[in-house]
Amino acid sequence: MQLQQLSLLSSAPCQVKPFKAQLLKWIGNKQRFAHEIVSYFPESFNTYYEPFLGSGAVLGTLAPRKAVASDVFQPLIGIWQTLHQSPDALKIWYEQRWLALKNGNKVEEYEKIKASYNNCPNAADLLFLSRSCYGGVVRFRKADGYMSTPCGVHDPISPTSFAQRVDEWHQRTIGTTFLHQDYKLAMEVAEKGDLIYCDPPYTFTQSILYGAQEFELSDLFDAIQQCKQRGVYVALSIDGTKKSGNFLCNLPIPEHLFEREIFVNCGRSMLKRFQMNGKTLEEEIVLDRLLLTY
Repeated sequence: MQLQQLSLLSSAPCQVKPFKAQLLKWIGNKQRFAHEIVSYFPESFNTYYEPFLGSGAVLGTLAPRKAVASDVFQPLIGIWQTLHQSPDALKIWYEQRWLALKNGNKVEEYEKIKASYNNCPNAADLLFLSRSCYGGVVRFRKADGYMSTPCGVHDPISPTSFAQRVDEWHQRTIGTTFLHQDYKLAMEVAEKGDLIYCDPPYTFTQSILYGAQEFELSDLFDAIQQCKQRGVYVALSIDGTKKSGNFLCNLPIPEHLFEREIFVNCGRSMLKRFQMNGKTLEEEIVLDRLLLTY
């Protein structure tokens, strides 16, 4: 695929202020460099769509006037819907579980919350687990969606700090509608002049994500092609180079679908550190590719 390749060391189209106060910890969280991704978005667009919401880092950084954000994972989208409809409920969910850890045996109380989630997957437990599990690597068993990540060594942020983040995120997403739906449904309704940012499960690094095993990249490319033909702007984050550039993911990216390709330095791989028991990984630099249809 011959694309115009840009480096983030070169001047970006616009300057975007970083927004570092993440609400959730999640695999592939782009909070640290979301502002760089947003800097390559069109200067003007109509409705913003994010059909693989995850941690919502790009959504929160962009803070669009009008947006539709969605995800196929019900407990996750339940967190976002509650943020929109009843932000105080998020604060209560978090504080109740934080106090349980603080006043009891940390690991035992964490395991109780994890057992509660696994018995009946729900937004309240998932919210706290995402912020208290090891490395923020929320992983699920392929067979049945069992959440298996152990308790993290860190202390979760205080309820006061979390409440401040809830308030800020609520304001930043006040114009967003949150939906539980498949990405194809979300992308089908986008119209000319709208912008879609896709951050799907990564083929080479995120197979332990809930639902990722059923995801087909070729289907997403078909949906992007249809959007491009309708005049919808599409930006796609996808696997890039890893191990300091020594390995390039071999992905079947269609010819002529994207107009530009940008490499984004993501820093150290938290997922790889989790898999290697927390070792320091000086050479495990991860690069994302940002592909643009415009």
